[in-house]
Amino acid sequence: PLTPFSPQEHGLDFQRLLDASAYKEQFRQDMIRWGEEKRRADPGYFCRAAVQGVAQPVWVVSDTRRLSDVEWFRDVYGDSVQTVRVVATEETRKRRNWVFVAGVDDAESECGLDQGVTFDWVITNDGDELALSEQLDMLLQSLQRSL
Repeated sequence: PLTPFSPQEHGLDFQRLLDASAYKEQFRQDMIRWGEEKRRADPGYFCRAAVQGVAQPVWVVSDTRRLSDVEWFRDVYGDSVQTVRVVATEETRKRRNWVFVAGVDDAESECGLDQGVTFDWVITNDGDELALSEQLDMLLQSLQRSL
């Protein structure tokens, strides 16, 4: 059986790890290191954990971070996989309180898909709600047609 990262096992507050707080940032590098160890031993570890026991006609797997993850889903599910990348300018990200942290934001866990993947969809999220809505509508219509 797959054993996902257990915050309790590491003495961490799970709810606080879900937000963008300084608390999460304290442990972010440890969580990344733990995940890297799991991936080195088994590149499909987290992908299998995400789909284990699930039988939905449509899945949205958010926050895929590495080429090996995309390759795993494409190998297992073939042409039914649609990849979507959401982008925002650095200025927009800074307005949303993002601050670059060397060793974290330039690690594979954060930028592993910046090269080597041709995305089926690229959605721009720079704060223009109408433009975002139009892009998402096009994506949803396409996905509905393929069902």
